[in-house]
Amino acid sequence: MSRAVAIEVSHLGKTYDKIQAVDDLSFQVFTGEIFGLLGPNGAGKSTTLRILITLLHPTSGSAKIFGLDSVKDADRVRQTIGYVPQERAIDRFLTGREHLELLADLYHLSSEAASTRIPHLLKLVELEQHADRPAKTYSGGMKRKLDIACGLLPDPKILFLDEPTLGLDVQSRLRIWDHVRDMRDRGITVVMTTNYLDEADRLCDRIAIIDSGRIKALGSPTELKVGLGGDVVSLTVGEHDRVDALAAAVKNLPAIRAVMIKPNGLDIRVDSPEKALPAILEAANRLTCQLEFIDYHRPRLDDVFIAHTGRSIKDDQPKEDDQ
Repeated sequence: MSRAVAIEVSHLGKTYDKIQAVDDLSFQVFTGEIFGLLGPNGAGKSTTLRILITLLHPTSGSAKIFGLDSVKDADRVRQTIGYVPQERAIDRFLTGREHLELLADLYHLSSEAASTRIPHLLKLVELEQHADRPAKTYSGGMKRKLDIACGLLPDPKILFLDEPTLGLDVQSRLRIWDHVRDMRDRGITVVMTTNYLDEADRLCDRIAIIDSGRIKALGSPTELKVGLGGDVVSLTVGEHDRVDALAAAVKNLPAIRAVMIKPNGLDIRVDSPEKALPAILEAANRLTCQLEFIDYHRPRLDDVFIAHTGRSIKDDQPKEDDQ
């Protein structure tokens, strides 16, 4: 059975001063799913998101939200979406309730609609008991919950989240994940950017891996990992100047699919570790190459990212907030 399409992106491009921030992106987002744009800082994720929410005009291509063009039908698109930005738009002297009341006025909600939705949203994000405290007393996780409540105030069909758990501690991140899943279960389509591999793996129904403004891979986390094929043997080499020589020695061995050079060793994708590992160890011994650590694992999302981009994702995470 075909699924309804919430977002249709076709050959989308965005150029800043001759720099190609987004380069020929095409993808669909289905209704009622959590769709993730995964990539390092500067990959083009936030630029793509801002085009979808009508804040930026594309240089080329198009984006449609429920059939509405993000440029020609911008006003109508804004009536169907909610947005939680990466930077917190919190006034530290207003209470949580006052934030929502102010936004309700800006959205031109009726007093009846506001009086119904605000208590509901405060309960939804577990801020009922803290609603009348100034935001300056909130923890990082509580501020992010308030951000999400603000994004949900207009009752959107699609909620866009830009790095929803950036800088939060582990427990706060897990709580935000629960809230995002709850939104999906209520029928809201969620589109989010992230550079956290575990977040994309555990939270998103499908992800688009973006690097240098291009989509490198698209699918569910499980599909991407299974599609990679083979298992991964990771070697940490004591003498870093021997890494290239070891890579050359093992790349044509039986049962070896691919060899990726790292600063301190190799990631080797193999068909069968039982067959490949003895040959790898023999090659290292022949080169008198000291192996400090050997790890074997099934393909992970990081392995998928490396296979499609040629490098590991860099999670430039700031210091975690207090809980």
